[in-house]
Amino acid sequence: MTSSSPNTLNYQLPPLENGDRLTRQEFERRYQAMPEIKKAELIQGVVYMASPLRFQPHAEPHGRLITWLGVYQALTPQVQMGIEPTVRLDLDNELQPDGVLLINPESGGQSRLSDEGYIEGAPELVVEIAASSATIDLGNKKLAYQRSGVREYIVWQVFEAKIDWFRLDDGDYISLIPEQRGVICSVVFPGLWLDVSAMLAGNMQQVLAVLQTGIKSRQE
Repeated sequence: MTSSSPNTLNYQLPPLENGDRLTRQEFERRYQAMPEIKKAELIQGVVYMASPLRFQPHAEPHGRLITWLGVYQALTPQVQMGIEPTVRLDLDNELQPDGVLLINPESGGQSRLSDEGYIEGAPELVVEIAASSATIDLGNKKLAYQRSGVREYIVWQVFEAKIDWFRLDDGDYISLIPEQRGVICSVVFPGLWLDVSAMLAGNMQQVLAVLQTGIKSRQE
């Protein structure tokens, strides 16, 4: 019997499809064998594959949130920020959130990088843009983040023009309520302030001004 090349083995793998129930190991094998797939996630043991992303319902709000997180990270050396990283939460959940904010391991962060460079464990903060994916982001995905110990979870429901910010409290997610000025302040990341109305309206000057105020408050 002749030995098979790695390419032949990959070709013989079943394709990755929506709704497949797989272990994380099998999910990774099929995902890696299909480089044409740009985003697939394993949520509670079930495969979810993203549809093509439109500009206004996803790419534009995604860019706003990442700009906000990126400015915070640039001025906060002990944290890291990433866009759509692979996150191995547990044996049934491997996700690619729209953005993450991590506390560095040497500063007490709860996640680590694997030898392959993937995040293992729960990031401190996860953000998701929920357009057509709102049911998933606020359902099984939210449950997976909660159970795995993601300490804060932000979901921007684009069609509803609503931003939810959840904080893990004794194993359950509770909603952070905006202050009188309409600003939500992170509990985990000092100075990470969000003017919700300004973000929804695309007023990034106001969003970043409020963020700068939050960052300066750390020194008071």
